[in-house]
Amino acid sequence: MASSDLAIGVIFLSQTVVGFLGNFLLLYHYSFLYFTRCTLRSTDLIIKHLAVANSLVILFKGVPQTMAAFLLKHSLSDIECKLVFYVHRVGRGVSMGNTCLLSVFQAITISSRDSRWTELKLQTPKYIGLFSILCWVLNMLVNICVSMHMIGKQNSKNNTAKVDYGYCSGTVNNRTALSLYNSLLLFYDILCVGLMIWASGSMAFTLYRHKQQVQHIHGTNLSPRSSPESRITQSILVLVSSFVSFFTLSSILSLYSSFFHKPSWWLVNTSALITSCFPTVSPFIFMSRDPRISRINYAC
Repeated sequence: MASSDLAIGVIFLSQTVVGFLGNFLLLYHYSFLYFTRCTLRSTDLIIKHLAVANSLVILFKGVPQTMAAFLLKHSLSDIECKLVFYVHRVGRGVSMGNTCLLSVFQAITISSRDSRWTELKLQTPKYIGLFSILCWVLNMLVNICVSMHMIGKQNSKNNTAKVDYGYCSGTVNNRTALSLYNSLLLFYDILCVGLMIWASGSMAFTLYRHKQQVQHIHGTNLSPRSSPESRITQSILVLVSSFVSFFTLSSILSLYSSFFHKPSWWLVNTSALITSCFPTVSPFIFMSRDPRISRINYAC
């Protein structure tokens, strides 16, 4: 085994373990808050769905990449490749959708009382669970197409029209249908990222205006303690900023690799690492900025 393969394998393994444990702890903490009824928020349900989706992305991307990096003899069969890619794509889509839902919901929640969103603000908490479930169903239906052109490495030797992912291969039998499918996924990605950017801008403007009003009332020398809504809004802004950054970098690398019939080793692995960065980082953003979690070990 080459030293480069060993190094990338250790990185993938570390990222998988840290990311899965982080999302497991996040899901545990928010489930504990739910069952003990300790200061529940409307965003908690979205965050739990996000933790589950991120765990799927990490497991079904990180484990196969780790196996491929360590050059393990077991190669995935056609069915295993279809399952791995399908679950990974569903988890990725749900993660993106719930991050978008979280940012939009919080932007509506902190909007001013006299805004045109007042009526919507009162109704949105009732439909959070429905929107999260619809996000799962939509991605489960759309990503069925992924399983149709994924095959194991052992069956891809005689297939020239293929894309090598390290542990599986993707066949390109109908370029027109594949282009239409990729356009559909691209539309979903652009829509979610666009809504995230809009919601982030709206939240940042609302927080800035609120800060100016507070300083005008209390004076510039007084720094009042931020409210729970302000803290969760700041957490979501950090979350969305990290998501957009990792998503943009991952998209650039994926677009760059699409110009090559056989992308280089470092390009495939770098793209895979960046893809799993957001699911790995996001639970620690929530746990570090939510004071309820730090009090679980002491009060609840």
